[in-house]
Amino acid sequence: MSTSTETSTETSTDTMTVTITELAAEYGAPMSLERVARLAWTLVCEPGDVTAGVLIDELGAVAALDWVVGGGEENPDVAVLRERVLPRADGGELRQLLRAVTEHGCTVLIPSDAGWPAGLLDLGTAAPYALYVAGDASLLTVDAPRILVSGCRAATGYGEHATRDITAGLVAHGHIIFGTGSYGIAGMAHRAALASGGKTVVVSASGLGRTFPSGHDALLARIAEVGAIVSELPPHRSPTRWTFIQRGRLAAALTDAVLVVEAGVRSGSLNEAAHAGALGRPVGAVPGPITSVTSDGCVRLIREFGATLISTAEHAAELTRG
Repeated sequence: MSTSTETSTETSTDTMTVTITELAAEYGAPMSLERVARLAWTLVCEPGDVTAGVLIDELGAVAALDWVVGGGEENPDVAVLRERVLPRADGGELRQLLRAVTEHGCTVLIPSDAGWPAGLLDLGTAAPYALYVAGDASLLTVDAPRILVSGCRAATGYGEHATRDITAGLVAHGHIIFGTGSYGIAGMAHRAALASGGKTVVVSASGLGRTFPSGHDALLARIAEVGAIVSELPPHRSPTRWTFIQRGRLAAALTDAVLVVEAGVRSGSLNEAAHAGALGRPVGAVPGPITSVTSDGCVRLIREFGATLISTAEHAAELTRG
């Protein structure tokens, strides 16, 4: 039994490392060895894995992957990482990924690209291995203020009204509106940005080929046409609880400030605000009726975490001015 397992593992790892070299040669520029290896990392490792990030930072994506799957000298952290990586080290899946990326025309960004967002440097070893972008990738780096507008999925009429007004004002101030593409406040922010003639970007917790939420199919398709959708997951991957959590760090790093319009105390928007605070990004919160549980999260951000109280688009715009 042991011999069979070892043989299977060796075949898997050999296939992955050989496939990276073959694919880089097959596709040529711009699919460099480093780029193909980073795409492989998005397949074999979860977003935000610091152990993987440290190895990639020190060795480069190619050597780091070879180190992990090839069984080099290890420490306990690398051993744990290897246990997670080996079952996913499928050269055939990597080949399918490159074919899908090429056929569907999404943009793939890695840190050495001029289009890699500078804000991701603040994530250090938790930075994405690569980014997949549908639509206008330049919106991630163009010289314009970027703000994440966030909030609860079960938005009230008050929250939707505040979101429309503030978002329209931010667009008038030249802001690019980022959101998660979710129901509620985020969806309203995207719609308000489009209705105001502005640009909007979705930071997705799923791959580009897995529309989520499904009820926003038309909205997300429109954003891909005139804005952008960005993900650190391969196109075929579905969202998980972990990718929802990690999306918060990515969204915060891609933007200059985070605005929470309406949120309960357990809202995922507070996770995004926490990541923003850890990265030194300003956080604003819109106060709401004290009788509404969807105001409790915003109140907590203002009282306990020093978020700026926001009641107008001008206030929100000030968040991105330092």
